[in-house]
Amino acid sequence: RRLHGLNASGRSPAAVSAADFAGREAMPLRGWDSVTVPGAVSAWVELSDRFGKLPFARLFDAAIGYARHGFAVSPIIAEAWSSAPQIFREFADFAPFLPNGEAPKAGQLFRFEAQADTLEAIAESKGEAFYRGALADKIAAAADKAGAKLRLSDLAEHRSDWVDTLAHGYGEDGVELHEIPPNGQGLAALIMLGIVEQHDITRYEPDCADFYHLQIEAMKLAFADAHRYIADAAYLEFPVARLLDPDYLKQRSALVDMTRAGNPDYGIPPKGGTVYLTSADHSGMMVSYIQSNFWGFGSGIVIPGTGISLQNRAAGFSLQPGHPNRIAGGKRPFHTIIPGFLMRHGRPLMSFGVMGGPMQPQGHAQMVIRVCDYRQNPQSASDAPRWQVTEDNRVALEAGFDRRVKAELLRRGHRLYDGEASGIFSMGGAQLIYATADGYIAGSDHRKDGMAAGF
Repeated sequence: RRLHGLNASGRSPAAVSAADFAGREAMPLRGWDSVTVPGAVSAWVELSDRFGKLPFARLFDAAIGYARHGFAVSPIIAEAWSSAPQIFREFADFAPFLPNGEAPKAGQLFRFEAQADTLEAIAESKGEAFYRGALADKIAAAADKAGAKLRLSDLAEHRSDWVDTLAHGYGEDGVELHEIPPNGQGLAALIMLGIVEQHDITRYEPDCADFYHLQIEAMKLAFADAHRYIADAAYLEFPVARLLDPDYLKQRSALVDMTRAGNPDYGIPPKGGTVYLTSADHSGMMVSYIQSNFWGFGSGIVIPGTGISLQNRAAGFSLQPGHPNRIAGGKRPFHTIIPGFLMRHGRPLMSFGVMGGPMQPQGHAQMVIRVCDYRQNPQSASDAPRWQVTEDNRVALEAGFDRRVKAELLRRGHRLYDGEASGIFSMGGAQLIYATADGYIAGSDHRKDGMAAGF
C-alpha cells in the first residue's frame, strides 16, 4: 500500500579518524582499515520483524543446507572467484574460501561447515549473536588481535534506519522512480533522468547515436554532483532534494551539447561483489533488496572459525579535507549499492536493481528509459547493450552496439573503450519485476547467474 525504505548499511568504527590515514591519497581497498560495521544481518532482522510472514529461523534453512552440504559453483561466479588466490594470498584466514589453495571451478561442490554454524547462530538468536553475542565476540577479538579499531561496542551500537525514499517523477504517465537517500548513490539516477526528460528522449529512435549521447552526457552531469555531495545523511551540506529542483535540473540540462561530448564539473544547487534480488507475492507486496561485500570479495578479512567474510565498504570514504564524505568515526561511507523502485499513481509498478558498483545508477536510468519511454518489457530492457560512464568520463560500450553508432559517438568526442575488456561484472546485472493488472512480468540478466522464477 505504500513504499518503505530501509538503510541497514554500517558505519565506521567510532575510534577511527581522518588522522589515521594521513599521508595517503585514497582509502585502502583491503584489510581492516577498509571494514565498516556489517549491516546485512540487521537488515534481515528488520525486514522479518516488520513484514515477514515466516518464522525468522526458518528463513535460514536452505542457506544452512548449502553451507553444510555444499553447492555447485556457477560459471560466472567461478570466473570471478578465480582471481581470489592472487588478491588475498596475504590473508591467511581467507584460506577456507580457497580449498587446496585454489578457487573452486564451475560445477565444483563448495561447502563451508563453519558458515553453516554461524548461520544457525544468527537464526536461533534472531541476529543477537552477531551484534551482541558469541559471533560479535569473535569479530571483536579478531579485530583486537590485528590492532584494528573495530570494537564490540561498534557492533552492539549498530542500527538500521527506516527512511523515506527520494523520488522523481518521470514522463507524463504518473511514473516515479524511488531511490534510498544518501549515503547511497541512487540520487545520481534521479538527477540523470531529470536531465534527460528536459530533452524529450522519445524523439530519438532507440539505440541511435542521439539516444546514447543524451544519456551519457546526462550521466556525466549526475555523477559530477553525486561524487561531490553524497555522504552520510548526518553530514550532508544541504538537503539533497535541492539537486532535484526543477530549475536546477534545467540549468544542468542546458549544459548538454548534442553535437559533442562534455567533461562537466559539479553544479551549485539552489539553497533551501553485490547480490540483488526482487520478489513479489500474490498480495501485491514487492521487495527490492540489495546487499554487498563490495569490491572483489571484500576486505580479505575472514573471522576465524565463522565463515564471516567482511566487506570493504570503508573504501567508499573520501580523504579530501572538507568533503562531506571524508572519513570520521561512526559515519556511513558513500555506498554504491542501491535498490530501485518505480511507482505509478501511488501504486507499485516495477521493483528492480542493477548490480555492479558505479554501473548501478546508470543501469537504473537505462532500465527506466527503456521500460517507460520505449515500452520494452523487463527482459528486453535488460538484454539491450549497455554503456557506462567511467570515473574519468570515458565511456565503456558493451558488445552489440552498431558500428555506425560507435563511429558517431567518437566523432562527437566521446572517449570510448571496450567495456567487455574491463571485467566480467562491468556492465552490471539486472533483475526486474513489473506489475500488471493480471500478474507479474519478470526479467533476469543474462550477464549473471540469476534467474526469473514463478511458483
